[in-house]
Amino acid sequence: MPMFQPSCKRDGVDGQILDLDTAVKDGVLGGVDSGVVGTAVVGEKLDLGRMIEELDLCEVPSVFICPISLEPMQDPVTLCTGQTYERSNILKWFSLGHLTCPTTMQELWDDTLTPNTTLYRLIFTWFSQKYLLMKKRSEDVQGRVLELVETLKKVKGQARVLALKELHQVVAAHATARKALIDGGGVSLMSSLLGPLTSHAVGSEVIGVLGSLNLDCESKRNLVQPAKVSLMVDILNEGSIETKINCTRLIQTLIEGNDFHLEIFRSHSLLVGLMRLVKDKRHTNGIFAGLRLLRTMCLHSEVKSLLVSIGAVSQLVELLSGLEPDCLELALSILDALASVPEGRLALKDCSNSIPIMVKLLMRVSENYTQYALSILWSVCKLAPEEFSLIAVEAGLAAKLLLLIQSNCNPILKQQSAELLKLCSLNYSDTIFISKCKLTRTIQ
Repeated sequence: MPMFQPSCKRDGVDGQILDLDTAVKDGVLGGVDSGVVGTAVVGEKLDLGRMIEELDLCEVPSVFICPISLEPMQDPVTLCTGQTYERSNILKWFSLGHLTCPTTMQELWDDTLTPNTTLYRLIFTWFSQKYLLMKKRSEDVQGRVLELVETLKKVKGQARVLALKELHQVVAAHATARKALIDGGGVSLMSSLLGPLTSHAVGSEVIGVLGSLNLDCESKRNLVQPAKVSLMVDILNEGSIETKINCTRLIQTLIEGNDFHLEIFRSHSLLVGLMRLVKDKRHTNGIFAGLRLLRTMCLHSEVKSLLVSIGAVSQLVELLSGLEPDCLELALSILDALASVPEGRLALKDCSNSIPIMVKLLMRVSENYTQYALSILWSVCKLAPEEFSLIAVEAGLAAKLLLLIQSNCNPILKQQSAELLKLCSLNYSDTIFISKCKLTRTIQ
């Protein structure tokens, strides 16, 4: 039978693996504990395919990988050339009419497929040990979560904070821990720890834990109570950057897909805290989380007016030039939403940089950017057409609009561009307008 041959050398000698013990002893596989190689699994029959799927490992020994599919082999077979493949893959290769070895491209003098049982044992052993280790860790994690839940029912003060810190770390790192906490009634316990008398040390850790969980509707209803939301807002304004992001994500979870509780979330302090978060350029993940929540809240006109009243328009306009693409799109969508209320349009008109920046963003990155920027420009134009056209033309709007009209963008955008271009030209003679645009040749 063709045997598995590693490409590496050990101690200056070509190594040929003849059995499992030699493979482990030589350390070819790496990460396999020779003390438990070949041990039987009591009460559980392991399936190689299931183990490979559940482990979903990024790093697997290259000798386990089929050269055709680049996936771990479950049924390795060896050709007469000495090359090993997954049986189903090499059979498919043959079915396509190929009579060569895929790796070496040698013509095959014998199409016999010889099961590589030695390599199969190596693969099975390596994955089974990884799988059993994962299962053991999972069981240990679940047990620890239940212990911490029981502990939290009894302790107070610093002991409670320490237990919550450990629980936060565990649930953030392990999906099995999150499931164990939910199944063990931990969500209601976490919710009960939030209230008007809760310290920020306890509240920060509880919010971190809850933010890691997939909460059901009942859990969300229990958390959307004035005292609990008030605590979240206070911690958002006073906590560390990590705590602020956790608060933002939890509030996002609470208001998505459910009735929006305006009387609870319509908070000046909440909006101020979110604007502080998005202006902190040191933490891009905080900027994204804050903008995402602001966009969700802007679905309601009452919140839009409140957001305009705290100066959000000018602050967001100033932020635009330094934002990453995903954050920039969120910020533009918020400004577009604020432009739908009268006070928002007025704030955009009074912001000296709003028109030049929006003109600059036309036809940048994606059509979504253009759509938001054009919508915002339209809103300002309707409010003060003469003042708008003077500033916009000087900023190069006409040239951008002409390019939009000639592009392959959405027909609605083209129509809006044509109408806006017409409005911009009303304050100029044709000759002056063309010279302002610097597009004589293009127009002709």
